[in-house]
Amino acid sequence: MALFDPVLIELADHIENPGDSYPVAGTVDAPSYSVGEKEFALDDGISYDVVLTHTGDGVLVTGLVRAGATGACDLCLEPAHIDIAGEIQEYYLFEEPDDPDAYEDGFEVVSPERVIDLSGPIADAVIMDTPFVVLCRPDCKGLCPTCGANLNEGPCGCAGREAEKRAMSDDNPFAVLKNLKLDD
Repeated sequence: MALFDPVLIELADHIENPGDSYPVAGTVDAPSYSVGEKEFALDDGISYDVVLTHTGDGVLVTGLVRAGATGACDLCLEPAHIDIAGEIQEYYLFEEPDDPDAYEDGFEVVSPERVIDLSGPIADAVIMDTPFVVLCRPDCKGLCPTCGANLNEGPCGCAGREAEKRAMSDDNPFAVLKNLKLDD
């Protein structure tokens, strides 16, 4: 299943000879995307700005994608905004190669209608630039593991109570010291 709708670019009449270039810019109107189990809402879709270059045996696509996305902070679950600025670099061959293993980075083949679909490279660039850990701010304190309060809004007091409870507990490795009398 494709992450985004097809982004079809017709090559006919644009890059017919080796060395020809064709700049293409546009926007993918997608409301959201997922990376693993994380869902991100896109603010204004994904904009792309690429250059298609005829290389003799294929088409090299290079350029940038940009987007603003909102997802849940991994620590406090509040909304977190991220800016995405990924690079596209994809190679489309005009014909299936005799030795596909010679292309270690992979390749795509231009359709007989001389149309290429940029949705895959755009999706790859967006996913690769999405951070693995999403934070609402760099110093996010997260949620209290005891009561679930958002620690960015202030302390809940659970940490102090837990520390005091542990200090008075017999499970504490230093519990025997609480009965130690130093005064004679």
